[in-house]
Amino acid sequence: MTENETLYLASGSPRRRELLTLLGLHFERIHAEVDESVLPGEAARAYAERLARAKADAGWAVVQSCGLPSRALLAADTTVVQDGVIFGKPVDEADARRMLQTFSGRTHQVITSVAVRRGEQIELATSVTDVTFRKLDEDAIQRYLDSGEAFDKAGAYGIQGLAAVFVERIDGSFTGVVGLPLFETAELLSRFGYVFP
Repeated sequence: MTENETLYLASGSPRRRELLTLLGLHFERIHAEVDESVLPGEAARAYAERLARAKADAGWAVVQSCGLPSRALLAADTTVVQDGVIFGKPVDEADARRMLQTFSGRTHQVITSVAVRRGEQIELATSVTDVTFRKLDEDAIQRYLDSGEAFDKAGAYGIQGLAAVFVERIDGSFTGVVGLPLFETAELLSRFGYVFP
């Protein structure tokens, strides 16, 4: 690739933008709308992978319709699951509280699927990380909710923020929990000619 070739990013997540910057990439945001409803009986991994592909396809349709140059486009989806139940972004404070109470003292999974597309070529990788929370008392949960940090994140927390103190341990990819697993992302982009250290 040419040095620092621009990548299309079909995501509005500031966390994904920050992580891509760590890889030395420049990117142009592409707005891609997809229905994020869970299908009946759909497993969490299948859901995350379906949405990552759908976002990549929707983003590529925008690239084509606008006549933009052909460059790799990256899309991703992060899903939080415990006991087979998918936890999306909380709808209100009560929903966020319920999520944090559910994770308290237990281990849940964070699944991030990444899709990269250019033309008809599409590649997909998925990161699954176990995240164990310490036991949370109601005061700790309330202080976190009062911070406002819980409300735009799947599972109602951000491991890179104040909720880091909730996390007793992780087994997997820290950046995958943040929203973009950098190892898998670099592996995917290398298939499109991108080069990393």
